[in-house]
Amino acid sequence: MSITDSPPVNASPSPRLTLELKSSRTTLLDGGWWPRSSDAGAELPALIATLDSRHGPISHVLLNVADWDLPHQRQITVNGRAVRLGWYTSQPAGLLTLICEFGRDRFDLLVVPPHATTTGAETAMNSATTTENLRRTLGLLADINARPDRG
Repeated sequence: MSITDSPPVNASPSPRLTLELKSSRTTLLDGGWWPRSSDAGAELPALIATLDSRHGPISHVLLNVADWDLPHQRQITVNGRAVRLGWYTSQPAGLLTLICEFGRDRFDLLVVPPHATTTGAETAMNSATTTENLRRTLGLLADINARPDRG
């Protein structure tokens, strides 16, 4: 597991991100991300730039409509290129799926709500990153919401 704190892109803060070091399609999630707000246009560029540098260009991002504030843009620009955004009511809450341009690799990340406590966010992100994790996003999010505010 690796907590990434990358240099800012376009003056955006570094993404709060955990990723499984070994890529595996046998895990439910590939990591966790804790955005600072629910503004996808402000939050996604730094995340995408970080994942681009590790895995190649991200071409598409799939998001849950209810997790993010309006407006729901259809694309954003990252490092001078367009990245398409798809907004779905069927996308599970707390799940962000990123698809790479080459090789069609994908990453499924737990999205921790911006208002989560530090303790709750770190615990959920670390759980999402563990190869032994068998819990989906809703179970991990329920743990965050059930914790008393101590972080």
